[in-house]
Amino acid sequence: MSDNKFFITTAIAYTSRIPHIGNTYEAVLADSLARFKRLTGFDAYFLTGTDEHGQKIQEQAEKDGVKPQEHVDKIAAEIQRIWDFMNVSYTQFIRTTDKQHKEIVQKIFQKLYEQGDIYKGAYEGWYCTPCESFYTETQLVEGNCPDCGREVKLASEEVYFFKLSKYADRLIKHIEDNPGFILPESRKNEMINNFLKPGLQDLCVSRTSFDWGIPVTFDCKHVVYVWIDALANYLTALSYNPYGESGNLFKKLWSPDLQIIGKDIVRFHTIYWPIMLMALGLELPKRVYGHPWLLIDADKMSKSKGNVIYAEELVKFFGVDAVRYYLLKEMPFAQDGSITYERMINRINTDLANTLGNLVNRTIAMVNKYFGGVVAAPSHREDIDEELIVLALETPARVEARMNECKVAEALDEVINLLKRCNKYIDETEPWLLAKTESKKARLATVLYNLMESIRIASVLLLPFIPDTATEIQKQINAKHTDWVSVKTFTGTIVGTAMNETKPLFARIDEVKKLAEIHLYHEQEK
Repeated sequence: MSDNKFFITTAIAYTSRIPHIGNTYEAVLADSLARFKRLTGFDAYFLTGTDEHGQKIQEQAEKDGVKPQEHVDKIAAEIQRIWDFMNVSYTQFIRTTDKQHKEIVQKIFQKLYEQGDIYKGAYEGWYCTPCESFYTETQLVEGNCPDCGREVKLASEEVYFFKLSKYADRLIKHIEDNPGFILPESRKNEMINNFLKPGLQDLCVSRTSFDWGIPVTFDCKHVVYVWIDALANYLTALSYNPYGESGNLFKKLWSPDLQIIGKDIVRFHTIYWPIMLMALGLELPKRVYGHPWLLIDADKMSKSKGNVIYAEELVKFFGVDAVRYYLLKEMPFAQDGSITYERMINRINTDLANTLGNLVNRTIAMVNKYFGGVVAAPSHREDIDEELIVLALETPARVEARMNECKVAEALDEVINLLKRCNKYIDETEPWLLAKTESKKARLATVLYNLMESIRIASVLLLPFIPDTATEIQKQINAKHTDWVSVKTFTGTIVGTAMNETKPLFARIDEVKKLAEIHLYHEQEK
């Protein structure tokens, strides 16, 4: 196994409908972490994709008058297009209708059955179609699904069960022995106290009431249920073989270093999934991060509530990097985040137009005005420079520490703090006054060099978050050193470098006009 490998995954998106901005957040979050790992020298393999089987999809396809495969082909293509549109740098996009996936899932099911971990039985309980889950009477909340709150129906059918109970104690020990396995801490406590310690029921892993799924090879009236089908994608993508030697990709990458999922599916990824791996004799993921939800104000996004926002709509009004920035900056590590058009406009104006864009623009303008657009040598350092230089050199390690904890918003805070310090440094040193006195030309050159170098370092740190903007900054300042090693020293800006043509990175938004434009768009879309 490679020492510098980093295997990161998202949950695979369900192909019942087009993903909203809350779903898109997960892909952008994982992308920022994958890009950061690549920046810092890791060989990061980023897996994402689509979950394409199940009763809900079969019913939706029938309602639309198309075959299930036709339905999922259309939605999967749209999901992949949105990920590409949002500049998500995945390595592999897996679909659970892929031939290899289906064949390996059948082998995994067969293997678990042969070793006695799967057995045939009958299930009777309350079934929620949207969640594709059975519940007991006591699990219901006011007679409805405990997860989504929708109506449930009493159902009974012959199914195969997976012996979760057999591995429960072993899983509890693993979670307690590996405190970083489930992030954040609150999700870990929830899994242990609410699900594992009260006692695990064996899991229904096949269905006979619909046929849009992967057939069980030894009992063709059954299809493999979502928990094995979808969760196995992390194995099938790497050509895992439960009966012999697996492919080279599996040997190189297994196990996942980080799995990014929504907080609503933590149970499946920290109970069902690790138990499946234990039963197969495989190493468990190192960390599973159940990220919070992105809410509209304080509401969960819902088509029925009419409050769903889509990525393309936001990009139409604000641009890809502004949307990426907002998603990453406004989502806390453990609590739900919120999105409104007003908050987004404010964040773009404050951080991107003022703190970042204005800093880059006026620094380049001063180099152009006072030194003919060429970086001059720093030769007159003063005490006031030290605070900026020390901060610029300390910031990469601070960003790395936050990213290693999956605290992406806090990592961005570190970069913004450096940019704010640069703006304060301009106010402190007053380059426009230094330029009036010939004898202070050397001091002016030093001040502008310090600003250019701090901007260069910040541009490298911004590459995982707003890659197009970071690259544009590097183009404008004609940066020659843009790798991770270069941010460890304050000498990466080469004396004699000529500035390139500049253009504003982010225009300041007039809130009243923008909100009117958005309102008109929604009226026309009705």
